[in-house]
Amino acid sequence: MLRMLIWVLMLIGGGTLSIWLDLNWFPALFANLIFHTVTLMIGLLLLRLVMRASRHTGRLLARLGREGELPRMETNRLVTTGVYGCMRHPMHFGLLFFPWAVALILGSPTFLLVIAPLEILFMLVMITFVEEPEAIRKFGDTYREYQKQVPMFNLHPDCWLQILNNQ
Repeated sequence: MLRMLIWVLMLIGGGTLSIWLDLNWFPALFANLIFHTVTLMIGLLLLRLVMRASRHTGRLLARLGREGELPRMETNRLVTTGVYGCMRHPMHFGLLFFPWAVALILGSPTFLLVIAPLEILFMLVMITFVEEPEAIRKFGDTYREYQKQVPMFNLHPDCWLQILNNQ
């Protein structure tokens, strides 16, 4: 729950700060209707892809990663099949694009070029230094072996398609 709160605060804070900076640094671009229309369309498309990836990978994880009665969003089985067979963090991979989607929807050059990349970097640090050690504590040597066989993220198009398709 704390991670979700941090996530929401980053997006709201980043959006607010970026709009304030844009109004001071890029007032003409920020007021440009054509720029906003184009970025809005791209941002909505990207947001749709992010939500689809999150939904599909989350459903797979909920279906295969839970045995018995567990609180929502908890797992007790390591999932290594489907998209989890080509990358260890497919849901996070999709969510890495969420700040850019928000930045495009807001039409904020500062969010797009400065704040979103910083938020993405923060998310990568959290995955590396929080999520991965938690998985090692939870699944032990099985996860360590999984780390050796499957990359954290995979840029191969087939893997991206698996994220977007409900498999």
